[in-house]
Amino acid sequence: MLMLDPRPVASAGMGGIQRIFMVGIGGAGMSGIAEVLAGLGYTVSGSDQIESPVVARLRSLGVVVHIGHQAEHVEHADVIVVSAAVPEDNPERVAARSLRIPVVPRAEMLAELMRYRFGIAVAGTHGKTTTTSLIAAILGEAGEDPTFVIGGLLNQTGANAALGEGDYLVVEADESDASFLHLQPMMSLVTNIEADHMEHYGGDQTRYSAAFDAFLHNLPFYGSALMCLDDRGVRDLLPDVSRRVVTYGRHADADYRVENYRAEGLSCRFDLVRPGDDDVLSLTVKMPGLHNALNAAGAAALCCELNINDQAIIQGLAEFGGVGRRFADLGLVRWREHSARLIDDYGHHPTEVAVTLKAARDAFAATRVVMVVPTATASPVPETISTSLYRCSARTRC
Repeated sequence: MLMLDPRPVASAGMGGIQRIFMVGIGGAGMSGIAEVLAGLGYTVSGSDQIESPVVARLRSLGVVVHIGHQAEHVEHADVIVVSAAVPEDNPERVAARSLRIPVVPRAEMLAELMRYRFGIAVAGTHGKTTTTSLIAAILGEAGEDPTFVIGGLLNQTGANAALGEGDYLVVEADESDASFLHLQPMMSLVTNIEADHMEHYGGDQTRYSAAFDAFLHNLPFYGSALMCLDDRGVRDLLPDVSRRVVTYGRHADADYRVENYRAEGLSCRFDLVRPGDDDVLSLTVKMPGLHNALNAAGAAALCCELNINDQAIIQGLAEFGGVGRRFADLGLVRWREHSARLIDDYGHHPTEVAVTLKAARDAFAATRVVMVVPTATASPVPETISTSLYRCSARTRC
C-alpha cells in the first residue's frame, strides 16, 4: 500500500541555498515540490492568489503561504521558484531580479531534486498523472518507499507528493511549455504524443514531437525509454530515438503486450504478456477504460524492467485508489424517484473526453450517459465538446 512517510530526510544540499520562495505555491505542480523540499529540511515559503485545501495542507507542514503577491515577501529568500503561469511583471519576480535573487523555473527545481535519486519521469499528452501515480503505488507496495511528485491528488493519501527514503523519485513531466527538458531521469515513459498546448510550439506539430525526442535524449546512454506502441505519435518518433526503447500496448509488436482486456464495472482486467510470450501477468486495476489499462500496462512494464517482484505489481495495481478528478466516482445523486451516478473527470482535450465517455459507456452499459460540461473555463471547451459530440454514441447525451 502506498503510504505517506512523514520522516524528514537530510538534504543533499544546494550550495548555500536554504530559504526557498515559491510563487504560485498552491498550484498542482508547485505544491508537490514544496512538500518534498520542506521534508528535506529547507525553509519553504510562497504565495498564491487564493486560499485552498492545498494551501491549508502546506501550512500544516510548516510552510508559510501568503495570499497575494507583494515584493516584500521575497526579501529574505535565497532562490525564487516560478511556474510558467507566473508573468514577468509579477511583483515578487520583479523584486527578486532587483535583489539579484536567482529565479528558476519549477522544472529546474524538480530536476535538482532528481540529481540525488534514481529519476523516473512520465511524459505524454494524456495519462501521465495516472501512470506516474501507478508507478509510485507499485514501488510503494514493493517496499521501495519512493519519493513522488505528481499533478493530481492521490485518493489514498490526499496528497500529490511524498518524500520517501528509497532511491526512486517518480515525477510527472510537463510538456505543455517544454519544461520537461530540464529533467534528466534514468528512465522515462511516454504514454502518447498528440497535439496539445500548441501555442507554445508555434502551432507546429513537428516542434512538439521534437520536444519529446529531446526529452528522451536527456536519458543517459544506459537509460531506458518505455513507450506505448499503440500511439501513432509514438510510432512516428521511434526511429529518431537513440536510447534503449521498451514498448508496451496492444500492438502485436509491443515488447509488453496487453491481451484479453475486459471491462468489469468500474474496474478492468487484462493480461500483460512479457517478452518471451509465455510469461504472463494477470492484472486488475480499479479504473475503467482501455486507456487506463494501457496506463497500468506502462507502469507494470516499467516496474518489470526495474525487477520489481510480480506480487508487488499485481497488488499495487489492484489496491490503487485512483487520482482525484480522474473518473472519480462521487456516488449516487437522488431526485424524487430518479437517481444518477455522478462521475467527475478533469479531461478536457477531445481525446480525453472521448475515452472518458467510452469508459462510462463500458462501465454502465445498460444506462444512458449524460455529459455535463462547464462553459466558464479558459480551456477550449466549445471545440472540445463539438469534437467529442461527433464521437458520442446514441446512448450519450451532451
